[in-house]
Amino acid sequence: MLILEILFTGLLMGSFYALMALGLTLIFGILKIVNFAHGEFFMIGAYAYTLLVLRAGMPQVPAIVTAMVLGAVVALLMERLLMRPLYTGVIGAGALRDEYAIIVTFGLSLFLINLSHQVLGPYPIKGPDLVGVSRVELLGFFVSPHRLLASGLAALTLGLIVWLIRTTVWGKRVQAVAQNRFGAAIAGIDHARVSALVLALSGGIVALSGALLSPLFHAYPDVGAFPAVKSFVVVVLGGLGSIPGSIVGGLLLGVLENFGAIYVSYEYRDTFGFVILMLVLLLRPQGLFGERAREV
Repeated sequence: MLILEILFTGLLMGSFYALMALGLTLIFGILKIVNFAHGEFFMIGAYAYTLLVLRAGMPQVPAIVTAMVLGAVVALLMERLLMRPLYTGVIGAGALRDEYAIIVTFGLSLFLINLSHQVLGPYPIKGPDLVGVSRVELLGFFVSPHRLLASGLAALTLGLIVWLIRTTVWGKRVQAVAQNRFGAAIAGIDHARVSALVLALSGGIVALSGALLSPLFHAYPDVGAFPAVKSFVVVVLGGLGSIPGSIVGGLLLGVLENFGAIYVSYEYRDTFGFVILMLVLLLRPQGLFGERAREV
């Protein structure tokens, strides 16, 4: 029964890891860059949901939707003001392009953290639970109903995004741009518009994660460090740019962390992710679902 409980609660947490990492994967798949401001969209979602419910009195579901929209809007602004030079020819290719992406996303991260410090203060604010009940019994053990419901919403969102990418016309355009931006442009696909929408989608789903997890991790300026680190571990574990890899990697990380916390020590729970990261980089650098790069 203990193993079943560890597995179940690990999968619940893993669904959040997968959702957070998916936003990073989408951006890397389209722009081939790493977004170092990724965690700050989590912070935006956590603050938006918490303040809208506690200060503005908004119902929880509309507050979650509003947090998602706010994350998407900030991502669109980031794309228009900072990212667009990456694929309009203003910034060159190669090392210069990578350096530009690192500088602007890291700078945006510092700006958003310091802005929230100045405007909202450094103290954590606990987000309201989606369910008033503290715990319920399920399969012979107790679980938080908020975590159960929030994990279900995360899993539903993951499924919706996979369906969107795999089956819709817009999803086919995303895949085309990810495979070959110039070839997609020749075929008449507006790659700039696709990139902007992918960034908005990424910002929205990470903000959703922040809203759903704000009752567990609270809202404060530096809360984005947690999802950023977890997302990087999951993306490396699953494979850069791989959507199935992000989902499987997130679930696997959640389960392995739970087993480590129970059978080794809870104090070292967050270190297990780094151990996994080092092992993957040593044994399979391309990740579980990634492809080894070939030079011709």
